Amino acid sequence: MPATLRCPACDATYADRWRCTCGHPLDFADRSLPERPAPDFTDLDTRDGLWTFDEFLPIEKRTSLGEGWTPLVDAPDWNCAFKLEYVSPTGSFKDRGAATTISRALEVGAERVVEDSSGNAGTAIATYAARAGLAAEIFTPADAKPAKLRAIERAGATLHPTEGSREDVTAAAIDAVEENEGWYASHSWNPAFFAGTQTFAFEVAAQRDWVVPDAVVLPLGHGTLFLGAYRGFRALRDAGWTGEIPRLLGAQATGYAPIADPNGTDDRNDLADGIHIREPVRAEEIREAIETTDGDAIAIDAEHTEREHDRLGRAGFNVEPTCAVATAALVEYRERGILDETDDIVVPLTGTGLKG
Repeated sequence: MPATLRCPACDATYADRWRCTCGHPLDFADRSLPERPAPDFTDLDTRDGLWTFDEFLPIEKRTSLGEGWTPLVDAPDWNCAFKLEYVSPTGSFKDRGAATTISRALEVGAERVVEDSSGNAGTAIATYAARAGLAAEIFTPADAKPAKLRAIERAGATLHPTEGSREDVTAAAIDAVEENEGWYASHSWNPAFFAGTQTFAFEVAAQRDWVVPDAVVLPLGHGTLFLGAYRGFRALRDAGWTGEIPRLLGAQATGYAPIADPNGTDDRNDLADGIHIREPVRAEEIREAIETTDGDAIAIDAEHTEREHDRLGRAGFNVEPTCAVATAALVEYRERGILDETDDIVVPLTGTGLKG
């Protein structure tokens, strides 16, 4: 039976629903934690992908493309380690959430899924829906990168390019859902997506023999990976598999930085289109994660994004510009004294450069 959902604001519970009647996003009612010590890495069957950690996951494996277990590699030029999320099946960390979300869709009997996205989440949901034999409706900005739009269409999804802001795209998708045109496989609203992205933290810890880094620096839009990391590291600590939660340090784009710069600025970073979110659904939880982990969030402009994007390319990392806000933020955090050169740091590189 599919896991029950609960509203953390009003405590209402549901068998399945995309948001509470009070308007708050939902989470799973029960949190799964293993009742055994952390295993040796050699005892993990990584062939199970994300479900290597099924004791933490509230969703059965119903579909997969072999996502997970992305490499964790040294990046000496940045004095940190990079986790190469961009080598995932569709080229972004969103595959983690897509695998669990489409598995949840199958659990509850959905036949058609709806998603809104600037590109990567839409590609992932469309691709995993195709793998599962589900129809998909994907709403995107009209000016989304053509390579991402082609990937969505190649997966057989119905594409809905939408004029206006990123918020207008979400509104169009929600209208479709409320007109009963599909099950909302939203990477920002659906708790199943965060069940998948938390596996990023599980893998980082396992690849480091259950010693977590001092800090993780991540791109921050809707907080899909940021909150996944927070939930994952928190679960590991609560299970006794690790001793603490790393500091979580967010990187937003100037002009689209409601957490780092709530007053806004006219200096828009249009290169980092993957995090152009002015109204994150789970902003309250993002702020809680920052406060709980002694974290922070800063906004990165286009000039620093472009410079870091070029630098990453020259070092052999073929990633999209949105990834570069994280490494640019790493530089900025060190310059501000928030991090120092002795800190042990992991940075995820979240999306491939092959989509343009």
